[in-house]
Amino acid sequence: MSGGLLGTLRGGLIVSCQAYPGEPMRDPRTMAQIARAAVVGGAAGVRLQGLDDIRAARDVGVPVVGLWKDGDDDVFITPTLAHARAVAEAGAHIVAIDGTRRARPDGRTLAETIAELKAAHDVLVMADCGSLDDAIAAEAAGADILGTTLSGYTGERPKTKGPDIDLIAAVVDACTRPVVAEGRIHTPVDAHRAKGAGAFAVCVGTAITHPSTLTSWFVQALDAHEREN
Repeated sequence: MSGGLLGTLRGGLIVSCQAYPGEPMRDPRTMAQIARAAVVGGAAGVRLQGLDDIRAARDVGVPVVGLWKDGDDDVFITPTLAHARAVAEAGAHIVAIDGTRRARPDGRTLAETIAELKAAHDVLVMADCGSLDDAIAAEAAGADILGTTLSGYTGERPKTKGPDIDLIAAVVDACTRPVVAEGRIHTPVDAHRAKGAGAFAVCVGTAITHPSTLTSWFVQALDAHEREN
């Protein structure tokens, strides 16, 4: 399975289709429709949060990267083995989990989580990392894909204005697993730069699928013009 899924994603765009709790689009059917629209546009894969969203979009025809955000701890992206197994059972082909070196709520190590998940389910694991050390440790723990998702959010690296190109390049250079560039990729130019840094694939969310944020960018630009004039 791994070769086929990775072959499908190689060089392509993964579109993250997520809405925050309380937002008008926070509905599994809506997220599934957005995922299908992204596939029409050429997405090689989609990334969805929440079991209902994953179930609603499991037939989109491209690999589904699934995750479950839960809890108030630092580690909240598919934080435990139970969460990871539920994501797999909901239909995700790739289970995205917190890939940092921080303690996990259930006391398992990342290596234990990955091993037990793979023993029970035929899935790949994407480790959402925040630093080079995270990526190196996640690869050693058995992760199939290394993501730069958490760069700038764990205290180990500054939050860059755009994608963390330096981290992408460093992980590509130090690790052998495929690297998915994710985080603050807001323009096609950003995506091009991430690919140029060696990314296996590029994941974009907000700039494609979050209209509230997109609207705010335009409003801020118009407000800035008013202040300047």
